[in-house]
Amino acid sequence: MNTDAAAIENAFTVDLEDWYQGLEITTTDWGRFETRIRIGTERLLSLLETANVKATFFVLGHVAEHHPDLVRDIHAAGHEIGTHGYAHQFVYRLGKDAFREDLQRSLEMIDRAVGAVIGHRAPFFSITRDAEWAFEILTECGLAYDSSVFPIRNYRYGIPDAPRWPFEPHSGLIEFPVSTFLAMGHRIPLGGGAYFRIFPYVVTRYGLRQINASGNSAIFYIHPWELDPEQPRVELPRRIGVIHYWNLDAVVGRLQRLLADFRFTTMARLLERRQDLQQTP
Repeated sequence: MNTDAAAIENAFTVDLEDWYQGLEITTTDWGRFETRIRIGTERLLSLLETANVKATFFVLGHVAEHHPDLVRDIHAAGHEIGTHGYAHQFVYRLGKDAFREDLQRSLEMIDRAVGAVIGHRAPFFSITRDAEWAFEILTECGLAYDSSVFPIRNYRYGIPDAPRWPFEPHSGLIEFPVSTFLAMGHRIPLGGGAYFRIFPYVVTRYGLRQINASGNSAIFYIHPWELDPEQPRVELPRRIGVIHYWNLDAVVGRLQRLLADFRFTTMARLLERRQDLQQTP
């Protein structure tokens, strides 16, 4: 990695949700499951503290409502807080009115815990071509940036022809797409989560180095439950179950390598830097 690329800061982001909240299980059934959100979150906070990294935590409104002390702990440690919606629903299934209601409820719960926030990430990266109306609603609700667009094709999400780098989908709102790298002309998802667990670490490192060598920052994401391999095993549709539980034992070690190999900061810092560059004559 050359000197300029090595100096680039990437965004380390966390989708703060419990292990069962991203499994497409209805919210009415959430009460049946063991709450383990502190386990993975505290492991992750320890890793970040050791690496001297501040991250952005996109907090589910339901988590902020039921675990406000945890959100305050994250905020007190110097990390940025954003919103991940309230009930972890697909944006394109909610529709405009329900999305606005879900978003406003999440913002209210987070505001009660730590104050107002400026960033948003949709559950399941579910702002797609069929839900681009969400950008206007985000702006109306006072958000300054979003990081929901995955510029790939996936059976649950993605805008495959979206820009790979930050862009303005609506006046006053900046979109930071989740990262991809190029291989033989194709976009390969790199951003984190299941991709971080499925691909060998050398692939992640190669992709991040490619992004930084182009002069751009990468957007990386992880979930606290990915640092909790002891979480319960429940019966799920095969496609969801295999991906959810795949290679959880490797996550802590890989994160330690990632945090040592690259520089990371918050989404707010990347937004600030972008604004500074735009104001430079």
